[in-house]
Amino acid sequence: MKKNTLWIQVVLMNFVVLSANVAYACTNILVSRGASKDGSVMITYSADGASMPRLIHVPSADHKPGTMVDIWGWEDNTIHGQVKQVAHTYSVVGLMNEHQLAIGETTTGGREELIDPKGLLDYDGLMLLVLQRAKTAREAISIIHELVNEYGYRSHAETLSIADKNEVWMMEIIGKGPKEKGAVWVAARVPEGYITVHANRSRITTFPLNDPDNWRYSPDVIDFAVKMGFYDARSGKPFSYRDAYHPNQNVYGKRVCAGRVWSIYRRAATDQTFSTDWFRGVEGSVDYPLFIKPTKKLSVPDVMALMRDHFEGTPYDMTKGIDAGPFGSPYRWRNLSWTVDGQKYHWERPISSQQAGFVMVTQSRNWLPDPVGGVYWFTPDDAFTSCFLPLFCGITDLPAPYKKGDHDRFSWDSAWWVWNHVSNITYQRWSRIYPDVKVCKEQCEKAILEMQPAVEETGAALAKKDPVLARKYLTGYCLNAGERLFHQWRDVCTFLLTKHNDGYVNYKAVPPAGLDLGDLVDPRKGVVGENYPVHWKRRVVKEIGKRLHLGPAKAK
Repeated sequence: MKKNTLWIQVVLMNFVVLSANVAYACTNILVSRGASKDGSVMITYSADGASMPRLIHVPSADHKPGTMVDIWGWEDNTIHGQVKQVAHTYSVVGLMNEHQLAIGETTTGGREELIDPKGLLDYDGLMLLVLQRAKTAREAISIIHELVNEYGYRSHAETLSIADKNEVWMMEIIGKGPKEKGAVWVAARVPEGYITVHANRSRITTFPLNDPDNWRYSPDVIDFAVKMGFYDARSGKPFSYRDAYHPNQNVYGKRVCAGRVWSIYRRAATDQTFSTDWFRGVEGSVDYPLFIKPTKKLSVPDVMALMRDHFEGTPYDMTKGIDAGPFGSPYRWRNLSWTVDGQKYHWERPISSQQAGFVMVTQSRNWLPDPVGGVYWFTPDDAFTSCFLPLFCGITDLPAPYKKGDHDRFSWDSAWWVWNHVSNITYQRWSRIYPDVKVCKEQCEKAILEMQPAVEETGAALAKKDPVLARKYLTGYCLNAGERLFHQWRDVCTFLLTKHNDGYVNYKAVPPAGLDLGDLVDPRKGVVGENYPVHWKRRVVKEIGKRLHLGPAKAK
């Protein structure tokens, strides 16, 4: 037998989340064609965890009969086994293939006893196998079913976002434990004109059994629950996937998972009211709808904005309060749960997180040729402090800085490291530094978004005449755009280090080339002391004001 080890090894070593503690770590938005401004199908994915800092591209390939693929374990870096290769595999950019099929995920945990350590396929290896084999979301669901039944599924429960150029599906899947190979699952098509969100928590409860156009499920999803004692078919109650396979719906899970659903819903559907009770774990409260209709149809920038949130403007605004520190930082370091004097507490868990390994927004469009219609908008860090780069699904290479990175060694040549450096500079003195980052981010993304229509028009015209030339053109554009954005952001980094140094603000710092920072740079102001905000100094006075008060000292 022939072995094909290269692509899956490269993928797993360059892309996947390394941390085994993935619970409550990712956020996905699914946008149907009818809910988007231009008819795009979109999904998002914030991969929150210690992700490898390199983007991947896997070219399409033909394979001889009998070829096998080694499946590497991403936690132990060992080969778990082999999968039969198909005759032809599709090219993949990140988590989108050449046919505009895109996949994202969040880990939902579920029943621990249903993990199968003998299974061959982790969720990440499964996703990338499917992207190389499927053209549509429905085909992807079928291939997932076939693969896990043949080779076994070894991960925790997952919720997958699966989008093609016509529709988007949410698929929830969980294994059958160490005694039985395979998985049980249910998949729901997001209705046209609607969106949904999942964030590390099962969302599907009851579902129709006779609507295959909109709902699909494994044949034994109910029977297996009955056999395992997870569901009593004689009870008269309708079967609920979440109740059977994710029974532990505690306050902790709601606080860190449902809060993200609530915050996206409240901003996408401003004409509707969503109570915080479910998110805060109030007894007797009602869960948020599985699907909602947004107040207005969403554009790509709108969806990007939904992925940037720290509960600003709500009672849970993370830029406010003593936990935000003197400069109103919305970030809280791990672990989010903590105990003081025997009492348990938990920081808020927002959509935007310092632990984001990367964030993607995918765009699939049925009116454009595939190489142009699929766009993988990608940033290698927290979306709040980073810029998205468009990568067309038909490209044959990636910008060099996005392919470089090593967790153990900082590099000015790595996009992941440069974006992380900017973010970490910003986190500590948020109210002082973020205004600079915000202006730079908005101007960089605006320039890219304004270029898109012209690039797409040219690419689409070329694709009709010469598909090879179209791919070459799109690849050249993405390489140049990526290099340009990377070098611009590296200039942003050095500017921030210059302007905000040693507790001073240097208004004479030279701004990044091509960006207008307005009065954020003003040589007339010179170099001034930063000091602390008045509200923070009042807290200091309240706590230790007697010691710091400048007045005559009294004899002891």
